[in-house]
Amino acid sequence: MLKLENLHVHYGGVHALKGISINVPEGSAVTLIGANGAGKSSTLRSICGLVEPSEGVIIYEGKDITHIDAHDRVKLGIAMVPEGRRVFTNLTVHENLLMGAYSRNDKKNLGKDFERIYYLFPKMKDRRSQKALTLSGGEQQMLAVSRALMSNPRLLLMDEPSLGLAPNLVTDLFNTIGRIHDEGLTVLIVEQNAVAALKLADYGYVMEVGKIVLEGSSDKLKKDKGVKKAYIGA
Repeated sequence: MLKLENLHVHYGGVHALKGISINVPEGSAVTLIGANGAGKSSTLRSICGLVEPSEGVIIYEGKDITHIDAHDRVKLGIAMVPEGRRVFTNLTVHENLLMGAYSRNDKKNLGKDFERIYYLFPKMKDRRSQKALTLSGGEQQMLAVSRALMSNPRLLLMDEPSLGLAPNLVTDLFNTIGRIHDEGLTVLIVEQNAVAALKLADYGYVMEVGKIVLEGSSDKLKKDKGVKKAYIGA
């Protein structure tokens, strides 16, 4: 479904991505793990069109989208849950969800999607008339995921979804993401919480200073001594 080939990204004089290549097969769950500054977020921002690569190619469903505008990538079925939630705090939960569906042409199906969101995240139904500003951090993360799902994506990008959440909320969130993936949605997730990410994912890439230094099945990465030492612990 998605391939990055020899992707380079620069921010001024900073070489953030140094020729990375990754593959995300349709229906899979793939994770990028690594420390802060490894280039994980830059990878996602390149895929969704927020950063222009200086070299390399992004192929999505057989089409070169390297230079396609971000809003057009949403229409192609790519949605992102950004780091830090980035919900519209002055809008209600319901209005945030409508914003997620702004690019859709099948507005008649929105009712079904609202019900699906409320099934996956019951608290969103309870809070639907509240301003997003009044939600807890965990509820705002649920809203950020829900808003992305309202675009009816085929590929869901997630940037540090567990950031700042209590352990029990992380478990609940990843269980829900797992259910969404089991329904057939392709997921690419960036995470510092390697334990949660590798439990969810089929395949993973380890990034360090803008490069892929290791890749393999989740089971392989869980057993790798370097990964265990750096990202998992005893």
